[in-house]
Amino acid sequence: MTENRGDTLAVLKNNNIPFDVVVVGGGITGTGVAREAAGSGLRTLLVEQKDFAWGTSSRSSKMVHGGLRYLGSGHIGLTRQAVRERQRMMEEAPGLVEPIPFLMPHFRGKFPGPRVFQLLLTVYDKLAGVRTRDKLTPAETLQWVPGLANDRLIATSRFTDALTDDARLVQRLIAEAQADGAICLNYVAASGITRDAHGHVTGIDVTPEGESAIHVKTKRVINATGAWADRLQKQGPHETPLHIRPLRGSHLVLPWQRLPVTCAVSLLHPEDGRPVFAFPWLGTTVLGTTDLDHTADLNLEPNITDAEVHYLLQVSSKLFPGTGIKAQDVLSSWAGVRPVVTSGEDKSPSKENREHALRSDKGLVSVAGGKLTTFRQIARESLVAAFDGDKSVLRDDRVPVFTSPPETPRYAGFSRLTWNRLKGFYGQQLTSMLAEKSPDCVDGTTTLWAELDWACRHEQVVHLDDLLLRRTRLGLVCPKGAEQLLPALRRRCQPLLGWSDMQWQQEVDRYLTLYRQSYNLPTTGVA
Repeated sequence: MTENRGDTLAVLKNNNIPFDVVVVGGGITGTGVAREAAGSGLRTLLVEQKDFAWGTSSRSSKMVHGGLRYLGSGHIGLTRQAVRERQRMMEEAPGLVEPIPFLMPHFRGKFPGPRVFQLLLTVYDKLAGVRTRDKLTPAETLQWVPGLANDRLIATSRFTDALTDDARLVQRLIAEAQADGAICLNYVAASGITRDAHGHVTGIDVTPEGESAIHVKTKRVINATGAWADRLQKQGPHETPLHIRPLRGSHLVLPWQRLPVTCAVSLLHPEDGRPVFAFPWLGTTVLGTTDLDHTADLNLEPNITDAEVHYLLQVSSKLFPGTGIKAQDVLSSWAGVRPVVTSGEDKSPSKENREHALRSDKGLVSVAGGKLTTFRQIARESLVAAFDGDKSVLRDDRVPVFTSPPETPRYAGFSRLTWNRLKGFYGQQLTSMLAEKSPDCVDGTTTLWAELDWACRHEQVVHLDDLLLRRTRLGLVCPKGAEQLLPALRRRCQPLLGWSDMQWQQEVDRYLTLYRQSYNLPTTGVA
């Protein structure tokens, strides 16, 4: 399949052969479905109305975990599935999904105490089939996390979960699906489903940005649009609608030097008792997350509020009282909207069930909710539902999701850490990406110019924010959204993207406006 987006659209316009399945939604669930479908030999099309991972799947907390909170709430099945998927992903995609120590300090008179938490970790380890738990003394804790508050500190529980770059995880799934024949397109909206006289799906109309609709024949549509899932589902003769409760989770990105942590550190927030984390990510430190109802238009970029900034800075001052971190130290922020399926009961956001839900309506399968970690199981369940319960359409459950990168010796000049990351991010495409012959790093980052070149050529960059916020994270980890890099980016990327001078300037204006509105701090300011 050609990697040129225009050629791919032309192929789709001239196509008369029905697809076995059409997936709507280019986040972690949709790309997981496309990867499993294509890997099972099914003729697969995936369309995304905005960019791949534009929604929640580039703005999650980056954690690949079983969810101790869910275990504490009695969701043993969800936790068991998640910790086993976590282990599988770490084994299949090292460098993309990496283990990281988590530390939970215990303070005298505060919940949870070390005995209760260690008991919870014992169950957690047994579900995962591997022991990672340990208990640290206050002195050992401060060796792990210098600067941590130690007044009334009596012990610390240590265990292991994992971190990822969620947008690159989505991109890796797209690459795997395409290698098995899937067609995956961003900026193509699902504009309508067609049905026969009995209500069964016969096709779907999809509309590329700025173009007219294309009719695609298929008997099966999987609606994996996250927070938008209930909207597409309403086009079917549904008996039990999905009720989506959009919940916003916001994060702050700080220079690592201002908050130098090498592991994830957690604390129950003094305001509402929710677990909040500080963790290292791509050379920065991230503080997150909040959990609030999101009432704004879902088609607009979500953004952090003043109240959320204050909430997260409270944690930094509580955990690391000597750092004196203020809003002025923040590099960037992000806010993601979680598509939680609600029962409609009057629950606080943090009490809502995080398990996924499926609805099947004569060829239209709608799925929402669930965790990033369990995307593979959700994908397989969705495909079985689309084929009326026929599990034989799927490949063996033991087949890896991620193909191993080529056995290539580490290139000269690359650290082991960078080489491991590149293998995880690019998999089988590693040697092709490095053939871009740009091994130098972008100043002040670990991102290679070769990665930018590769993205411009092969990863459907339509807008500048696709490149700076999702294909790479330069817009999040560099000051002022990487504004100072724009002249160098123009010299390298504008010719590769085929943009005129006018289009480049329009994209720069669009990107900087977007960054200031949705990835910076609120303009009202927080002290």
